[in-house]
Amino acid sequence: MPGVRSYGDPCGIARALDVIGERWALLIVRELAFGPKRFTDLRGALGASPNVLSQRLGELEEAGVVQRRSAGAALYELTDWGRELHPILVQLGRWGAHSKLRPRGALSVDSLMLALEATFVPDAAPELVASYELRLGEDQFSVDIDRGSIAIARGHERRAVAIVETEPETLRAVVFGEQKLADAPVVIRGDARLGRLFFRLFSRP
Repeated sequence: MPGVRSYGDPCGIARALDVIGERWALLIVRELAFGPKRFTDLRGALGASPNVLSQRLGELEEAGVVQRRSAGAALYELTDWGRELHPILVQLGRWGAHSKLRPRGALSVDSLMLALEATFVPDAAPELVASYELRLGEDQFSVDIDRGSIAIARGHERRAVAIVETEPETLRAVVFGEQKLADAPVVIRGDARLGRLFFRLFSRP
């Protein structure tokens, strides 16, 4: 990739950093982890300048991590190889959660979903098998819990035992213990008991 800095090291870690080690690159992957987005969506979520974002997308596209397709307007999405970064992002988020640095910025809705995956506690309800739907403003996600595992995908969940409707900031505050569920503007439809249980499935800092 012309113009992209390289460590010149054949180690797989160094080669990975050659691809995703530039500023904003891995956060772009984070924002595409649950599906394609337009350039304006990515810019709104990240706050990167248009020139830098365009450059990083071009580099990731050339590297084979991101691909562009047209659906009225151009959409960016992860390739199959790019999607292999999803579990790595979850593990990196789990590791990073122990950092002493705690910026006060807001989480994008996609980074919040990855945070849920990273902080999920398998032993919190080891026998639980349930599907949830999260309605977070304009975004919807399905969350499948299956005996100590979690899977999150963007979209409607037809089998939801409970639907949780709130804003992303509120979900974050309740899940991570900054606000009590009883005092929060959260609507739970369906099985209220299982809906409340959802908020106890994650570790708190």
